[in-house]
Order: sequence, then C-alpha cells, then structure tokens
Amino acid sequence: MSESIVHVGLDVSKSFLDLHLGGPPLRLAHDPGGCAELLKRLAALPARPHVVLEATGGWERPVVEVLRAAGIIHSVVNPRQVREFARATGRLAKTDRIDAQVLAAFGAAVRPKPTPPPSSQQAELAAWVTRREQLLDFLRAERCRQVPGLPKALAAQILASIARIQKQIAAVEVRMAKLIATHAELLARAKRLESFQGIGATTAATLLGHLPELGQLSGKAIAALVGVAPLNNDSGPRRGLRRIAGGRASVRSALYMAAFNAIRYNPILRPFYERLRARGKAFKCALIATARKLLCALNTALQDPNFIPLGNHSNVPPEPSTNPT
Repeated sequence: MSESIVHVGLDVSKSFLDLHLGGPPLRLAHDPGGCAELLKRLAALPARPHVVLEATGGWERPVVEVLRAAGIIHSVVNPRQVREFARATGRLAKTDRIDAQVLAAFGAAVRPKPTPPPSSQQAELAAWVTRREQLLDFLRAERCRQVPGLPKALAAQILASIARIQKQIAAVEVRMAKLIATHAELLARAKRLESFQGIGATTAATLLGHLPELGQLSGKAIAALVGVAPLNNDSGPRRGLRRIAGGRASVRSALYMAAFNAIRYNPILRPFYERLRARGKAFKCALIATARKLLCALNTALQDPNFIPLGNHSNVPPEPSTNPT
C-alpha cells in the first residue's frame, strides 16, 4: 500500500511564510521561530507532507535547509510554471495567501519531483558563480555609461569603478578555482568538462554551480532543463518555426559563448555548425543547435568515463574573465 501524501503550499517572502494546509491560510514569521512553528504544523498533519514552494532568488534557502534537516519532502518549483497553472485554473488574483493555495493545488495536480539536496561544496560554488554574474552585470552597466562629453572627473570615476569591479571579478574567479581545486569530486568533474574543446574554467564552474543535474539525466531532459531544446509550434497542416524557451538562462548563456568558441576551433562541432548553415539554418539557430550538441556531449561524458571528448583543449584561447560580450 502506497504512503499517503498531502501537498502543502508554502509561499516564502522576506518577512513571512504563508502556509496552506487545506484549511484557512496561515501566516508565520520568516525567522527561526516561524520555521519551528512550520515544522510543528507539518508534524501534526495526518499524512506525510510534501511541501511545494517557489524559487524566490534566495529567500527560500533558509526554509529549505530547515525542511531538509527535518527530513520533509519538498519541491522548489519554477514560479512561471506556477503562475501559468494559476491562470489555467482561473486564479487571476495574486497575493501571498493565494499563492500558497495555488502551490498546494499545483503540487497535487502536477506532483513535482522532490528537489535533491545539493552538496555544501556545490551550493557554495553556485553562490560564487551567481556573484560573478552579478559583477559582470555591474561591469556592463558601467561600460555603457562611458559616453562622450562627460566631465573629466565623472569619466575618471567611472573608470575607477570599472577597475574595482574587474578586480572583484578576478578575486571571485580565484575563489571559484580554489573551491573546485580543494574538492576531489568537483575537480574531477571540472577537468572532465574542460577536456572538451570550447569549455574553459569559468564555463565549467558555471555548469557545476548552476547545473548539478548534468550527468544524471538523459540528453533530451538536460537540453530541456537548460532551455536549448527546440519546441514544436505546429497546428493542422501548418508547421511553425521551432523555438527555444524557458530553462536556466545563466547556463544557456555560458553554453552560447562556449559554442562561439567551438565553431571556430572544435574539429567536430565546427563542421556540424557549417553543415547546418549550408542547409539554410539561421546563424542563431545553428549556434543553439551546436550548444545543444555540446551540452549533450558533456552530459554523456560525466556519465561515461570512456566517452571521447569533442576535440582537445590545446588550441583553444583562454576565456576572457572581465570582457564579456
């Protein structure tokens, strides 16, 4: 006989935890006392709870750690999927309490898979990768402010700000490299990824930090997760253009840049890209297809140690760390 499961909706904000247990909504403080009360409420349920909550840019992490330590099943789901589910079921209004109800209904209808716990090393690496991406955004913004005609003092201040950000990016990259080097599993996976022509240290770190599922899923599943799988758009006799949508933008961006490198230097992916272009595929379409092929090869390489890398790394120029395009 299967175990009885009840799906619980939990909306997490900076100050509150809105909980839906099937009855009236319950609001708790988002602090240690509120988390303790949350565990108490979950323990009183007649069936085993499966907590469903959204990824909220980091505010959900302390709650997830509490749930994980208590051994409670939980799923951190994509907010866009939940919003589309709400619209599809006629729930157009949006408040924290309504969101908790929607999350409970989403869990019962979709039955999302439990979120696997990341290792402490992977979680730390993910945080540093995110910080590097934030600094790169700051760097792009400051460079865009370098317009002609600025007062000399202001132009000098912007230049000084750019230099500081570049220094911080370099320091973050050093921290990432040290973190990978001091953990055998991360180091082995990074070396395996970097053995592919077109994959450098920062791309490998991004994949390890933001795509821990790499090497654990099928090629189709990992491509869909990242957002490089073409989606059909057909109706009756009409055959629409295939497009990509959703997925993990930071990973997709890293693969996009790696594909740029690969179509110039990789002896396998370059002919693949050229064949697509010769068949009339648009530049971006061919590049995304190359990125997908590279991703699937990386996924296979982490599953099969005997898989031969796509080219070697000897003639690939080093990745730029502070000059993103």
